[in-house]
Amino acid sequence: MDECYKMEVENRIRNLMWTVSGDYELDTEPDVSSFFKSKYISIYDAVKQGAFSRYFDKNLFGLYMAKKVYLGAEETSLVQIGQLCVDSAVFPKIAKERIGVPDIRKRAFEDILDTEFEKLAASFMGSVKLAVLRGYVTGNRLAEKRVREAAESIAALEGAADTMDLIRVVDRLYNTHIDRGFERKHGNLETVLAVTNEQLKTFDWQDYLDEEMREEQLERYLNRMADSMTKFSEEEKEERQRGQGGAVFLDEEAIEKMYSYIELNYGRSYLSGQEQKRINYKVCRGLHGDCTLYFTDGILANMVRVNSQSEYARKTKEINLRTWRQNYRVAKRNIDLLRDTLKRSLLLRSEREVSLGEYGKIVPNRLWKIGRTDSRKLFEREFRRDSADFVVDVLIDASGSQRARQSQVALQAFIISRALSGVLIPHRVMGFCTFWDYTVMRRFREYDEGAEADERIFEFYGSSNNRDGLAIRAAALGLEERPEEHKILIVLSDGRPNDIIVNRPNSRNPEPYFGDFAVKDTAFEVRKLRSQGTAVLGVFVGEEQDLQAERRIFGKDFAYIRNIGNFANVVGRYLKKQLEE
Repeated sequence: MDECYKMEVENRIRNLMWTVSGDYELDTEPDVSSFFKSKYISIYDAVKQGAFSRYFDKNLFGLYMAKKVYLGAEETSLVQIGQLCVDSAVFPKIAKERIGVPDIRKRAFEDILDTEFEKLAASFMGSVKLAVLRGYVTGNRLAEKRVREAAESIAALEGAADTMDLIRVVDRLYNTHIDRGFERKHGNLETVLAVTNEQLKTFDWQDYLDEEMREEQLERYLNRMADSMTKFSEEEKEERQRGQGGAVFLDEEAIEKMYSYIELNYGRSYLSGQEQKRINYKVCRGLHGDCTLYFTDGILANMVRVNSQSEYARKTKEINLRTWRQNYRVAKRNIDLLRDTLKRSLLLRSEREVSLGEYGKIVPNRLWKIGRTDSRKLFEREFRRDSADFVVDVLIDASGSQRARQSQVALQAFIISRALSGVLIPHRVMGFCTFWDYTVMRRFREYDEGAEADERIFEFYGSSNNRDGLAIRAAALGLEERPEEHKILIVLSDGRPNDIIVNRPNSRNPEPYFGDFAVKDTAFEVRKLRSQGTAVLGVFVGEEQDLQAERRIFGKDFAYIRNIGNFANVVGRYLKKQLEE
């Protein structure tokens, strides 16, 4: 498996667990190897992981499991019981908040029934699991009496109020169905809970851990035990599904942690707190009123600390640079063509233009008209338009939907930027994505930097969602504050603005931002910019089925480039028109 792709999957799984739990310090290691088994099993396991941490005391439950094993319980069967009980207790709570979860759970259960039926049917706990899964998928929980009773006890946990409810049922099921002599030999639940941490630390947990886990054995075992409670298959997998909406609730403590999370995974901001507040006050209004803009030079430039996200960014940059080298001849030809087109247009613009008028430099051979005609145009006026009176913003959709083509998107943005650098037109290049209520504006180069800054565009990668209307507003503010008279905005996007809903306590919440609503908002921001004199070009970097949405957003001024070899011609025609007007 490609290492960069593995890191991407790991980040997506971890983000999903953090999203559901609201705990951005939740420390867990996603099992990326499960990615190729079943997307529904993986995404449901990730949802459960977050929900378990949110609604129950994950550490208390893991500690109980460790104490039970310490006293002699058979770990495999105990874990199987725990997994089924946790699922039953967690599901109804998270299903109330995220309407897509019941369908994901059903599909996950169907995949398990399809791939693991024979293996599960060979053991008692496997048979109980089959009964639970079939009961949800088909409504039929028919099985032998002992299996059915265990499945019904597990199903009754849908009303579990706290972690102790879970522990009591797990303990009873184990003692009833797995080891009927456990209480007689080792003691009841009270005895299990009375085991001290000092006793646990004296136990050799190495037999239950991987070979490399030799230090801090108890802590590692507790973490592994707690994490395993939400895995229904041997492996985990997660798939981000755009457009599924759903409300996510955050408490105040989680909101306070969000800024630190954004810093950690997107890099520190290059703006002061006061400047960020000024921009947010000016831009985040109307339906974007509960959103926040975050400006950064990226995780590689302003890293808080090395983590999986920074490693992913580093590896993606290497892949993007490799794509540039592999396509060097085609890309270089496009850069030269686009640069030459711009240069010719600027030269044409700076040429001397002469017109007749009623004042200026007198034209002797027109003096005969005095008293003979009504024409008073006896003078000559010379015009020279300023060829340096242009500024350009390049805005790139850096959402997760671009992951599959992020190297090509980076290459297209680089071609534009390098050509603009070649004719000394000041320009800024930024990417944008949205995580929770933060729209992250990632700066690759600033207006007045030299050509050496263009290569930072190869740090581009896609993640999270996209609130295009707000990002265009933010870019427009930068253009508005520039002194140049002629302003151009080039937007590289896939025509699919999409952002999840964040429900925050004690505040208004952003409206659902996807589908027709989001397309209309983005189109409105484009029209507003054009009405203010800014030229806006959309460069389509998406799937063909989204072309219609792109047309609705950008009207006739959008470019659909099927072949990178034709990139300079298509973009050049538009820019030439703007420069020569």
